[in-house]
Amino acid sequence: MIVSNRVPPLRATSAVAGGLAVALEEAVRRREMLWFGWSGETSASTEPKVTSRGQRTQAVIDLTAQEHRLYYGGYCNGTLWPLLHYRFGLAEFRREEEEAWRAVNDRFAEALWPLLREDDVIWVHDFHLFPLAAKLRAMGAKQRIGFFLHVPFPPPGLFAALPRGEALLRDLDGYDLIGMQTPDDAENLRDALRQQGVNTPVGAYPVGIDAEAFGKAAEKAEARRDVQRFQESLSGRRLIFGVDRLDYTKGLPQRLEGYADLLKRFPQHRGKITFLQVAPVSRGEVKHYRLLRRELDEAVGRINGEFAEVDWVPLRWTTRPIQRSVLAGFLRIARVALVTPLRDGMNLVAKEFVSAQPPEDPGVLVLSRFAGAAREMQGALLVNPNDPDEIAEALDQALSMPLSERRQRWRQDYDLLHEAGSSTWSRDFLTDLTAARAER
Repeated sequence: MIVSNRVPPLRATSAVAGGLAVALEEAVRRREMLWFGWSGETSASTEPKVTSRGQRTQAVIDLTAQEHRLYYGGYCNGTLWPLLHYRFGLAEFRREEEEAWRAVNDRFAEALWPLLREDDVIWVHDFHLFPLAAKLRAMGAKQRIGFFLHVPFPPPGLFAALPRGEALLRDLDGYDLIGMQTPDDAENLRDALRQQGVNTPVGAYPVGIDAEAFGKAAEKAEARRDVQRFQESLSGRRLIFGVDRLDYTKGLPQRLEGYADLLKRFPQHRGKITFLQVAPVSRGEVKHYRLLRRELDEAVGRINGEFAEVDWVPLRWTTRPIQRSVLAGFLRIARVALVTPLRDGMNLVAKEFVSAQPPEDPGVLVLSRFAGAAREMQGALLVNPNDPDEIAEALDQALSMPLSERRQRWRQDYDLLHEAGSSTWSRDFLTDLTAARAER
């Protein structure tokens, strides 16, 4: 049984936008499962809606408009998200939002309870649902319950700034095992739990992808008419590509500044490259996100105004979502992927870029050292995303890199991705969950 804040539609994985949904779809594709969570709709209805397709059953509940505002827009996105990404200065705490967050978790548990079977394995995902297991245990649940946090976890000293954070940590005692993306994040959470007397085991289980399948999909997508049309529009110029949600954790202002610095400091690349940044709008109702979009719109205008020529626009920018199969084609034809979040749990785009590249002429991954993927992608050029000059220098190195070195770096990372596929992390976690439950 999968429990997450949102439940993706009952449809093929290739149509899903990405992130957590893709990772879980690939991990549980051949398992009998029930996926429970919020429908994405707001209404006064309290009854779960259950549908099935093949081995998968989906059960969703609606939130009220007030629950959505306080739980999702308030505590989850206004408090926990910035805190967990080390941006406490952007976090806002309101008691009523925390109480609504707990009330929604209670409602999740109450709606989930009648659907449980004695032998179910319950796998809860992400920070929206930290207290869910504690509520289920209070109701009498004896099943194995695991938790996976897909975002970073800050050092205990920073997390301690969260009001009533001690109660949140004690709630995690309801889980039998907690999974994190990296050993550093696991150690941070382990230390914080230890200070509260909670001994729930915490381990690192890096999320992977099906590298071979994604590579084949990208190769197929390259032949799509819309991808070919985009490639023709480049007029032989090399593509630098970035794709991220429009979010302040993604380092987009620094990334654009780094690209501008490339054009200033390394003018030999002018007219020979095009940078496409795709940044679909998310959480557009939140003030910080509206301000970020305005900042980025202005930065794009400045860069193009300073460097564009009559037959060349150096920076293409869109906040519209692009179909996943099309993005696979763009990743295939890109010479450089620019993935520079200020802090990220994993970042699967980095892994998808490597998987999509043609082995005979692969591109180069420029990756933030603060993304979880940096621990695995040893062939990438690692940068500090806060330093635009370092980004510019890495871009110049990537664009100037000889074929032999590009192949060597790509092969190193692709072999690792192929070995640690999409099912490895889930298999390892669920195996350890069984052992952890027996020990507790």
